[in-house]
This record gives sequence, C-alpha cells and structure tokens, in this order.
Amino acid sequence: MTLAEGIWQQIFSFDNYGELLALVRNSLIAGVALGLVGGLVGVFVIMRDLPFAVHGISELSFAGASAALLLGVNIVGGSIVGSLIAAGAIGVLGSRARDRNSVIGTLMPFGLGLGVLFLALYEGRAANKFGILTGQIVAVDTPQMTWLLGTSAVVLVGLAVIWRPLAFASADPDVAEARGVPVRALSFAFMLVLGLAVALSVQIVGALLVLSLLVTPAAAAARITASPVLLPVLSVVFAVVSIEGGILLALGSSIPISPYVTTISFTIYIACRLVGTYRTGRWGAGRTVPEPG
Repeated sequence: MTLAEGIWQQIFSFDNYGELLALVRNSLIAGVALGLVGGLVGVFVIMRDLPFAVHGISELSFAGASAALLLGVNIVGGSIVGSLIAAGAIGVLGSRARDRNSVIGTLMPFGLGLGVLFLALYEGRAANKFGILTGQIVAVDTPQMTWLLGTSAVVLVGLAVIWRPLAFASADPDVAEARGVPVRALSFAFMLVLGLAVALSVQIVGALLVLSLLVTPAAAAARITASPVLLPVLSVVFAVVSIEGGILLALGSSIPISPYVTTISFTIYIACRLVGTYRTGRWGAGRTVPEPG
C-alpha cells in the first residue's frame, strides 16, 4: 500500500460500515437536535455580530467539560455550567458592543488556560482529553443523550418565546428600544440561550470548532436569502447536513469527526457565496430583482 493509499484509507474507510452504523445511532439523533439548535441560534449570531462571542463561550465550555472529566462527573453538565458562566459574564460586562470584544478577549485565554490545567491533571484515557477539543462520534451514551435532548428542548422553547422581539431588537435595536422592547433583557436572555447551544455543540464537534455549527450554516443561508422564514429554514438544513454528513463520513475512519463537519459546512458556505455572487451580478447587470411571491 502506497503512502497516498494509506492516507486515503485513514480518511475514508467503509469496512464493516453496517456494523459500525449501529454504534452511532445516538450520535445521529443528537446530530439532528444540534443541527436544529445550531441553525436557529446561528441566525441571531449573524444578525447580532456575535461569532467572536461563540468562540469565547466555547473556551469556558471547554474548561467546564475538562473540570467535569477530572472530577468524574457528567461532562455535558460541566460544559453547560462553563458556557453559562461565560455567557452571563459577557451579557453583564459586555452589554455595550464596544465593551464586548474586550470582555471576550479576556475570558478566552482564562478559559483555555483552565481547561489545559484540568486536562493536564487528568490521568485517564488520552482519547477523552482529545475528544473534548475535537469532538467524538460514538461517545454519546444514553445519559448524555438525555442531557443533550433535554437541553436542546430548553433552547428551542426559549427561542420560541423570545423570537419575534429578539428579531426586532437584532434588526434595529434603537427603534425597538424606543417602542418599549426590553432590548437589554433580551440580549442577556439570548446570551444564555447561546451558552446552552455552545455547550451542546462542544459535545459533537469539540470546543475548537463550534463555529462550524453556530456560524457557518447561518452565514451560508444569509448569502442567498434575506427572508425571515427561509433564512432560519436553510440555516437548519445546512447545519443538519453538515453534522449528519460529518458523522457518517467519520464513522469508518480513524480521523475525528470535526474535520468532516467543518469541510462540509465550509463547502456549503462557498457554494452559497458563489450563488449569491452570481445572482447579484446578474441582477446588477440590468435585470430587475424579482418581487417576493
């Protein structure tokens, strides 16, 4: 076997694929839930310009998960606690946009340092350490599934309650505040929802690559539509395709799941960007943009 064939075999291997597929049933179910959560939350991440906040929260989520691993308690619970602490801190200390980035920039190295410390103290399997950073594919057992689905339900209910006023406040915060919309309270509530979504995403794609679920699908959808209905629908579809495709491709290989998820997500984004550029160029050449409906 040549070097190229060996590398290809590591990246894509479908030996005994049917038997392996049964091992990731929980992961596939969790993937649908995470795709739904990530796609919907991502719409507001893009509207409110919060990709940097996603990355900042993921570092504290990583620290929480690492602490839980060290203490031998539920990793999902530890990840959620870390995310909520970060989201709450950003929501309180960075309520103004100009303060937010400095707060996030302060939290990120602190969270990463704590996570590295906890992992260094952990004496268990190295795969457990690596999985927190880069994601795991067969590690979603029944207790974790319960946590994941329960937390996903909380996020979705929370989004359903605040969706309309949050969309108004995200599109035009000054006008929304003038009309009596509690802009600051909504901002804080969304940060908590975002914290939960980050904690969920860390369980599958790892702390380093949560942007591929919470930013890229929504950014891709925003390149081809501005419809308040179609945008979240496409964002969810792109997120689900990315994570489910990533799980199925990674199943037969020795490579972590995250490169597959991020590659699919990025490919979708590039395709949507090309479509958006083509449509803009065509309409900009003298054709009229078609009216909705």
